[in-house]
Amino acid sequence: MTVHLGLPDNAVPAPGVDAAIAWHYGDPLREQRALATRAGVVDRSNRDVLQVSGVDRLAWLHTICSQHLSALTDGDTTQALVLSPHGHVEQHWQVSELGGTVWVDTEPGASATVLDYLTKMRFLKRVEPVDVSADWGVLSLGGPAADEVLAAAGLPVPAPGRAVALESGGLVRRLDASVPADLIVPRAAVRATMAALVEAGAVAVGSWAYEALRVETRRPRLGFETDHRTIPHEVGWIGSAVHLNKGCYRGQETVARVHNLGRPPRRLVLLHLAGESDELPEPGTPVELDGRPVGFLGTAVHHYELGPIALAVIKRSATDGLSVGGAPVGVEE
Repeated sequence: MTVHLGLPDNAVPAPGVDAAIAWHYGDPLREQRALATRAGVVDRSNRDVLQVSGVDRLAWLHTICSQHLSALTDGDTTQALVLSPHGHVEQHWQVSELGGTVWVDTEPGASATVLDYLTKMRFLKRVEPVDVSADWGVLSLGGPAADEVLAAAGLPVPAPGRAVALESGGLVRRLDASVPADLIVPRAAVRATMAALVEAGAVAVGSWAYEALRVETRRPRLGFETDHRTIPHEVGWIGSAVHLNKGCYRGQETVARVHNLGRPPRRLVLLHLAGESDELPEPGTPVELDGRPVGFLGTAVHHYELGPIALAVIKRSATDGLSVGGAPVGVEE
């Protein structure tokens, strides 16, 4: 249940699935620089949010996803996948256990699929999954000065891997030290919270800036750097979203087999695109070698320092001589 908010007057709407949020506020390269070198706050309130309550919540979620969740303590935060029986990635969750409730946020428009899966897997467990996207919105605060901004705004500063409750009833979390902190706040307070963070020293930045730094740091996004055949090893989700030492879950046999062999069929790479055109290729565009498809393009973006770059998933054997749309590209492992 993605809820669309009215955008500020100076906001340019993002393309595609992110159309409900700001792409930029008039100067996307300056916004990127602010996010990379100081602090930037991004409205990501198009993400869907669910809650799972009930005494069996952690043990139950542990059995139906790829992550070790049964031993989470209050304030722990992590990420998890739902895999097909053949080990292909179907869902990607951000997960936080806080105050007797598990918070799950996921891609825009994905809550119906997630809730349907959770509901079907309930059986007789004492759990209650609920889609709360209408009530809660996500903001992300990144950059080297992000902790200073949180403190200046009177908000708690979470340690990596931890979530802390907000007075509003939401939370602020940091998955790890390399990614922006996320705030889940009442949807009615999204604009006011963003304004408070700007007042405390952050710059309002759009999804263009967020995606540019995500591509630079090679963090995959479900539906962009994944397709119906993606397994976790190909995009770097082993360890971060897949726990290798836990009990049985759907798709585990594939995870174990590929891990033991050590050779996933494809890999995630950073591409440096040709800069002749301002038009960037769409996600899903084939990556070719000698005119033959050897992979597909994920997110492509203009980076404030690196120029046009993209993430791509390509065959392990593909190295030099690659092209996208007939133009040569450089590969950075």
